[in-house]
Amino acid sequence: MTKKDWNEIKTNDSWAIFKIMAEFVEGYERMARIGPCISIFGSARTKPDNPYYQIGVDIAEQLARKGYGIITGGGPGIMEAGNKGAQKGGGKSVGLNIALPFEQNHNPYIDYDSVLDFDYFFVRKVIFVKYAQGFVILPGGFGTLDEVFEALTLIQTKKINHRPVVLVGKKFWTPLIDWIRTEMLESENNISPKDLDLFSIVDTAEDAVQYIDEFYKTHELSPNF
Repeated sequence: MTKKDWNEIKTNDSWAIFKIMAEFVEGYERMARIGPCISIFGSARTKPDNPYYQIGVDIAEQLARKGYGIITGGGPGIMEAGNKGAQKGGGKSVGLNIALPFEQNHNPYIDYDSVLDFDYFFVRKVIFVKYAQGFVILPGGFGTLDEVFEALTLIQTKKINHRPVVLVGKKFWTPLIDWIRTEMLESENNISPKDLDLFSIVDTAEDAVQYIDEFYKTHELSPNF
């Protein structure tokens, strides 16, 4: 690679800053008007006949009936379940879409004007967190785990205000939490005992919604900063 080639790459990187800024500006302006929301995470590969899909629908529907908007990644699987449930509950929902091998287009349960398209994962993650008053996480893959630990890290380090984190599916999540407890906490002392109180594990839609309800009986439901 010549010096000229290197300088051209650096120039292109600098121009990318403006596209990143544009994604932030559009996301902030459009999401600021949606009101209190819950972000629902989970696998794009989950099929409609999977029990977790129906649980996702039920959670979103119940939350929508309580006045919450629903934020998903806008794609298929658990994201589709979240937007479908919000539609059934007569509530608002939005899809933060990004092109992935298993998530090419937004699902049919969100209106076109409620879809935000992103090229940058990190911008999308900021919007997921900034405009959510809580997180509901159903089984998923690497991306879902990334979103779980992103939210927990920001709450743990007080970079965002405390808000409820609900892991749905005890069979799926318990082995991971056992490893966190035995290895991260007890063996290596890499987290504090109170960090295990930053989330709850449930099995039903009713328990997930109740956890969020109970949380906001003792915490102010306010915009996130």
